[in-house]
Amino acid sequence: MKSLILGRASRGRIAIYPGSFDPVTNGHLDLIERGSRMFDRLIVSILRNENKQPLFSVEERMEMLAEVVEHFPNVEVDSFEGLLVDYAHEKGAGVLVRGIRAVSDYEYELQMALMNRRLRPEIETVFLMAGEAFSFLSSRLVKEVISLGGNIHGFVPEPIEERLKKRIL
Repeated sequence: MKSLILGRASRGRIAIYPGSFDPVTNGHLDLIERGSRMFDRLIVSILRNENKQPLFSVEERMEMLAEVVEHFPNVEVDSFEGLLVDYAHEKGAGVLVRGIRAVSDYEYELQMALMNRRLRPEIETVFLMAGEAFSFLSSRLVKEVISLGGNIHGFVPEPIEERLKKRIL
């Protein structure tokens, strides 16, 4: 018997976890690990946005993500441009995974989820609460702390910490 996602046949439950991942943090990894247990296939995908000034290129971020998720057999790394729901549709994904750290995240994420639902009603958004150890953590804060000489050990995977040190220090 085939599994069903929102009333349509599929080859398993496919979800997309989108983000900038500049850089990937232990908070991101926590969500990736939990999402990998919930879905048959989890695509961690970086939005290509030329208007932002990222620290790492999309290719570098894909490389870093691939390195730290290689032990999850059902997780793959990709990138996209354009509307997230169109990308999800192309990939056959029925679910978007979004992390929530605080109430302020929820307001923005709810607005995005409702717009995505309006654009593609067959694609659902699932919110995962950040693990309490990571509820304060963001890529922006990690970059700020290291640029001011602070210790980021435990905030990002070790290979990412090394790359950050080389890039910023």
